[in-house]
Amino acid sequence: MTAPITQDVVTFPRKLPDEERPNLVGMTRDQMREALIAAGTPEKQAKMRTGQVWQWIYQKGVRDFAQMTNLAKSYRAMLEENFSIEVPEIVTRNVSLDGTRKYLLRIAGGHEVEAVYIPESDRGTLCISSQVGCTLTCSFCHTGTQRLVRNLTPGEIVGQVMVARDDLGEWPKAGEPKNETRLLSNIVLMGMGEPLYNFDNVRDAMRIVMDGEGISLSRRRITLSTSGVVPEIAKTAEEIGCQLAVSFHATTDEVRDRLVPINKKWNIATLLDALRTYPRLSNSERITFEYVMLKDVNDSDEDARRLVKLIEGIPAKINLIPFNEWPGSPHERSDWSRIEAFADIVYKAGYASPIRTPRGEDIMAACGQLKSASERQKRARRAPMTQQPPA
Repeated sequence: MTAPITQDVVTFPRKLPDEERPNLVGMTRDQMREALIAAGTPEKQAKMRTGQVWQWIYQKGVRDFAQMTNLAKSYRAMLEENFSIEVPEIVTRNVSLDGTRKYLLRIAGGHEVEAVYIPESDRGTLCISSQVGCTLTCSFCHTGTQRLVRNLTPGEIVGQVMVARDDLGEWPKAGEPKNETRLLSNIVLMGMGEPLYNFDNVRDAMRIVMDGEGISLSRRRITLSTSGVVPEIAKTAEEIGCQLAVSFHATTDEVRDRLVPINKKWNIATLLDALRTYPRLSNSERITFEYVMLKDVNDSDEDARRLVKLIEGIPAKINLIPFNEWPGSPHERSDWSRIEAFADIVYKAGYASPIRTPRGEDIMAACGQLKSASERQKRARRAPMTQQPPA
């Protein structure tokens, strides 16, 4: 007797309206697998199908299910009916004289965030945002003057990377050999917001970025910058594994309370205790201390000497950042000679002390300047027309 022929059956629920179709961008592998099963994928196929869809989205940059040609047409139709592939929309794209690109991106709810791509001779770094606005109100940072609206989702964080790769033309092209040169080779979480106040979403997004079957960036090419959310610092090493930078900026609690108000909650001593026990701390994986140079505020020789004393014993480098002014800012940039003298003291104490070259200042894309472009765009869209065009 001939054995009956069996086959997998895929059920097709009703087509969801566009706004109700879940976005696959930002789902973890487990979340995607469960979503595909719920949409009718046989459970024994789900791992394979997840891998296939994952590679189309994150390895090849495909946004159209119809182009996923190693899937049956009926399966592609099911995906189209039940899911979307959405990334932030570029509202404006400004290019600096130095090649820096700043993107104003619109996300769900009509909110806007900014991301900045900085090309260098040996790398291309994308600075991405983790929140709309910020709660920290650091006195030297323009973003801190914008109220916090909400956290970004994993899809909105990963989506910034995908949009930049779109703009750079970095997705592989069918029929062409793979280009091993990475235009976007590094990511820094130094844009709008405090990443550790959105830890779970940042973690999930970075795991997607690091996944070897997708965008595939090494954890050592990702740097997360925090102003000092002490309870989440160890988790950064344990659950993300990326490099850590700390917005330090002062050598006394009195000054840091003014510059970085989170210091009133977790002061310098508490922060440094957390950094000394950072799980990944080593000479090969040093902590970066970011130090913005503010004229007559934190740039004295005494500050430099206190700084190296404070961080003694911590494998570290000190990244000196000339202050980037913005409209209404209460500070001035330290004189260049003062910055160099500060750097020399730090260097002679045994710490690397590079002075960051300001990038993208002409388009307000430099460190601490993010917000202004989006605010200008919003004001322009709200402003009534006061002049008639010429006849």
